[in-house]
Amino acid sequence: MRLADLRGRSVAVWGTGREGRAAVTAIAAHAPARLVAVDDSANFLSLPWDGELARIAPLHGGDEAFGQLAAADVVVRSPGVPQTHPWVVALRERGIPITGGTALWMADHADRTVGVTGSKGKSTTSSLISHLLTAVGRPNVFGGNIGVPLLDLPEADLYVLELSSYQCGDLADSPRVAVVTSLFPEHLDAHGGEREYYRDKLNLLAHDPATIVVNGADKRLLAELAALPAVAGRPVLTAGRSDVAPGPLPTGGLVGVAGPAGEPTVVGGPGPVGEPVLTDRPGGPVVDGADRFHLAVGPDGTEYVHAGDRPLFPRAALPLVGRHNGRNLCVALAVVEALGVDVIAEADTLARAARSFAGLPHRLAEIADPSGVTFVDDTLSTSPYSAMHAIDAYDGRSLTVIVGGTDRGLDYTPLREHLADRELTVIGIPDSGERIVETLRDLPGVRAEVAEDLVAAVALARTLTPAGGAVLLSPAAPSYGRFRNFEHRSEVFVKAIADTA
Repeated sequence: MRLADLRGRSVAVWGTGREGRAAVTAIAAHAPARLVAVDDSANFLSLPWDGELARIAPLHGGDEAFGQLAAADVVVRSPGVPQTHPWVVALRERGIPITGGTALWMADHADRTVGVTGSKGKSTTSSLISHLLTAVGRPNVFGGNIGVPLLDLPEADLYVLELSSYQCGDLADSPRVAVVTSLFPEHLDAHGGEREYYRDKLNLLAHDPATIVVNGADKRLLAELAALPAVAGRPVLTAGRSDVAPGPLPTGGLVGVAGPAGEPTVVGGPGPVGEPVLTDRPGGPVVDGADRFHLAVGPDGTEYVHAGDRPLFPRAALPLVGRHNGRNLCVALAVVEALGVDVIAEADTLARAARSFAGLPHRLAEIADPSGVTFVDDTLSTSPYSAMHAIDAYDGRSLTVIVGGTDRGLDYTPLREHLADRELTVIGIPDSGERIVETLRDLPGVRAEVAEDLVAAVALARTLTPAGGAVLLSPAAPSYGRFRNFEHRSEVFVKAIADTA
């Protein structure tokens, strides 16, 4: 469905945040017969709906909200409205089409778009792809879940987008280059379960993209791709493994799964039953770890980014901490090459671009403090797995981690297992912080505390963290409920640091 298809139809836009506002403005330009806005969750954090917005799309809430949705020919759902919402279920049972602003935009722009998703790494990887492309003379427009709704983007020859699972789930068109950085359980309450979350996330790949690029170090991701009918037999470029020795490597592989004889999931030859394997052609030999761009020891004995057997430049050129960010760089380079850039010829330019990449404001962003403690804003971390990566980035330092946010019922056992042999302090804040702390409470190396809110947690962290240590806000939970969005949570964190300095 395209924006032009809404001409002369009755349309209800569900949600009044950034995405809903962008959708109303874009749809109004295509002359729908009727356009209304619906908000079923207005609270003290809601922005005012007035002026031109109210004129072109009157706002409805309360008892009349569902009736307005049910009376529409098409409902345009904001990403924050979960797939499991009972009204979503009821509308689909009535046969009312539900789409989203991302899907409407993608229908007209897919052939000039790089779309990046992933349970972790999508923000950094998408912005890095945009940065590297600009450096080699490929101008592009960057947007998406990072803060700029697609329907607000200007016209351009090339787009690089960060896409959430909420946005991917609505797509009926895949971008020209579809990228997945990682896969682990997240947002389960909004999608209905782990299987449903993977389905919505990987819907990015399900509509015939020209190129698929994935993180080859993520075994769960490779296994899910192997079982995905939409990519069966398709070439998948993998990048980012660091457990392969330098040597001649293929440019990519086909994802498959080894299984008992006769099963249709077998691609490319023998392998341990149920394990993901990569093959260089259908029916060909197993090529384990065939990542064109990967991390390995370079000529000076330090870690380098390699293209096949050729060292390109030191991993340290990218000034972002963490092993995962080295993999993100490899994935970004694979995308740049897939768009026709000679990465080997442009290696020096790409290395300079990597050195100038500042990273994202809310992803492992360090904040200087006169106390000698390093405060780290990682508020984009919304799962235990992303918090684990952030904690690893500060291995070897005295560390205090602030966790907690919207409680989606996630299982924090993986975080407990990850911290079993660590020494650090964890401070829990509402709403899920106390539950996370209880999960970790009896670990021998973990001091577990609870604070009444984020401001109190920062003050407590100052008393518990020695000079030279780090205080890491990596919440392992979303921001909604007590904050407008992740930017608001970050603002409160930064202000609390200044106020307690």
